[in-house]
Amino acid sequence: MNDTKEKTTIQPLTLTDGAVKHLRRIMEEQKVAADHGLRVGVKGGGCSGFSYILGFDQKKENDDVYEVNGMRVFMEKAHAIYLLGIEIDWLEGLNNRGFTFNNPNAKESCGCGTSFSA
Repeated sequence: MNDTKEKTTIQPLTLTDGAVKHLRRIMEEQKVAADHGLRVGVKGGGCSGFSYILGFDQKKENDDVYEVNGMRVFMEKAHAIYLLGIEIDWLEGLNNRGFTFNNPNAKESCGCGTSFSA
């Protein structure tokens, strides 16, 4: 049975306008295929226990699909517990430049801002 339906539920995360603008620029520069969406997730590792996954990917079987600020977002169901309520932003400053993750579920985070413990 071929199930091509995509399930869209309430947004578990926020993408700021700055993040979306930069993500769209990356999509254009890297010629990301139309069937790809933004993958947001976590993986074990990093200096605080978990690190964030952010990149473009195709939908996988265990993914939930969301529409967040005009972007199609894929997230594994099991990752939602770590990412519920997270805000992803783009920081453009003299000392820091890149994506930032404001995660209300993180008990601790490291100085680099890309690793956390829950």
